[in-house]
Amino acid sequence: MQNTKPLARFPRSRLSRRSLVIFLASTAALPLATHAAEAARDYVIGAGDSVRITVYQSPDLTLETRVAESGVITYPLLGSIKLGGLSVAQAEAEITRGLRDGKFLKQPQVTVQVIQVRGNQVSVLGQVNKPGRFPIDIVGMRLSEVLALAGGVAPTGNDVVTLSGERQGQPFRREIDLPALYGRKPSGEDPVLSNGDVVFVDRAPSIYIYGEVQKPGAIRLERGMNVMQALAAGGGVTLRGTQRGLRLHRRDAEGKMRIFEPQMTDPLQDADVIYVRESLF
Repeated sequence: MQNTKPLARFPRSRLSRRSLVIFLASTAALPLATHAAEAARDYVIGAGDSVRITVYQSPDLTLETRVAESGVITYPLLGSIKLGGLSVAQAEAEITRGLRDGKFLKQPQVTVQVIQVRGNQVSVLGQVNKPGRFPIDIVGMRLSEVLALAGGVAPTGNDVVTLSGERQGQPFRREIDLPALYGRKPSGEDPVLSNGDVVFVDRAPSIYIYGEVQKPGAIRLERGMNVMQALAAGGGVTLRGTQRGLRLHRRDAEGKMRIFEPQMTDPLQDADVIYVRESLF
C-alpha cells in the first residue's frame, strides 16, 4: 500500500489578507495619484518656470529650459514658442501641433513637465493673519496651502473665501466654504491656484446686542445662531434686564428697518440688532 504524505498547507488566509491589504492600499492611492496628475496638467506655466520637454522615441528633442520673461522658449526645429500663460496640457498640444504640422514627426507624443516654479504668484487679501503676495512654488498648489502661508484666516474672517482670477482666458470667480473643506467629513473643493489669482477673505458677519446685557456690543454671527445663543454670547441678561419684550431691528430686502419681538429660537441674520429691555419689576 503506497504511503502518501499529506500535502503541505500554505497559510492561505494570511496570504490572502496581506494581499487584500496591499490591494486596498494601492487602490486607495490611485485617486490621489490621479488627482495630483490632473492638477499638474492644469498648472499654468509662467515666466521664470523651468520645464522639461520630451518626445517619445525622439531623444534629440528632449529639452530642459527656462521660460523667458516674455513667456517664450526656443525649441529644436520649431524655434520660438510661447508657453507662458498655457497650461501644461495646452503646452503639450502646442508643441505636438508644431511637430506634426511641420511634418517633422507623424504622430508625436509630447510630455511637458514643470521642474521648477518661479514665475507664478497669488495674492491673499482681507481677514488673514499675514496678507500679501505668495509664490506658487509647487505645481498644483491648492487654496488650503496658500491660506496656511498667509497665517490662516483671522478670528474676524468669514468662513467663505472668494477666489478670483482667469481660467483659459475667461474671468473666474468661486466661493469656497472652508468648514466644508476642513470638517470631519470634507466635502468642499480645494481648488488649484493659478498665476494672478486673488484670494479674498471678507469680514465675518456680525450682530449687535445692547441694553441690559453683561457684554453689549458686536458679536460674531455663527452659523445657525439664534436669539438665545446671542444672549448667551453677550454674557446673559443683567439683574436689571428681562428676556421679555426683546426688540430685534432688521433691515428688509428694500433696506427699510423693521422692529419686532423675536422668539428665542428665531435665527439671526447679518447686521441684526437686539435690544434687551430693563425689567419694570
